Amino acid sequence: MPGTIPWTCPTCLSTVDSPFCPRCGEEPIAPRDLSLRGVSEKVLHALTSIDARAAHTADRLLRRPGELTMAWTKGVRRQYVAPFQLFLIANLIFFALQALTGGAVFSSSLDSHLHHQDWSELARSLLARRLESSHRTLEQFTPAFDRAVVFNAKSLILLMTLPFALLLPMVFLRARRPLMTHVAFSLHLYTFLMLLFCVALLVARISALAGWGGLESPSVDNALSAANLVACVVYLYVAIGPVYGATGALRIVKALLLSVAVAAIVLGYRFVVFLITLHGT
Repeated sequence: MPGTIPWTCPTCLSTVDSPFCPRCGEEPIAPRDLSLRGVSEKVLHALTSIDARAAHTADRLLRRPGELTMAWTKGVRRQYVAPFQLFLIANLIFFALQALTGGAVFSSSLDSHLHHQDWSELARSLLARRLESSHRTLEQFTPAFDRAVVFNAKSLILLMTLPFALLLPMVFLRARRPLMTHVAFSLHLYTFLMLLFCVALLVARISALAGWGGLESPSVDNALSAANLVACVVYLYVAIGPVYGATGALRIVKALLLSVAVAAIVLGYRFVVFLITLHGT
């Protein structure tokens, strides 16, 4: 059994007769660990362990909203992927799927901002000033904007979780939950939304292939937006029960209020990404 024979810790150079160094946490290297087979086994074990934890975490997130946040708050960590890491995994899946399907949820093109958004009139005004100050034409500016907006939408995605996390203690003032509970709840909610958007992208792609139009079709876009909003309301209604102790009619009201806030934050994020890309390109 490794550790029964004295060995020298490679970090602190102490002589150790236990399986792990009590100072550094190192463990002795067996000859098998340096072989190709040994390394392959460790890599395979690491990958399958991450996949298993991620699958278990996603299952708990989707089937029992709120319980994952409570488990993390209580200190149950080994069974689940941490909230921030889970959020990043969901975003990797979402943006990869967005690239494959050709859809755009957060990284709308310049043409979309100029003609198909609620702020299009303001966007045209701001763009005119930007073109004048940078001495560029629309034809020169558009491809640079469309490339940059994809990068910005990916790199700034965490911004959406912050205002929602700050809103929660105001909505549930009497619950008196620690700040990190609100942060974890927000990360779990937006992880759920990223996965929900993945489903929406697939449905939009299927509808486009069927000839019904994808996200460019107002009817498809509106139907998917309505379905996403309903799913968000249901998720929040279930989740705020175990996390914040919400009950009765007030639980419904707060779930609706938070869903409206989520929709506003998503729209606000798209506008913020537009502004950042506009002035950074």
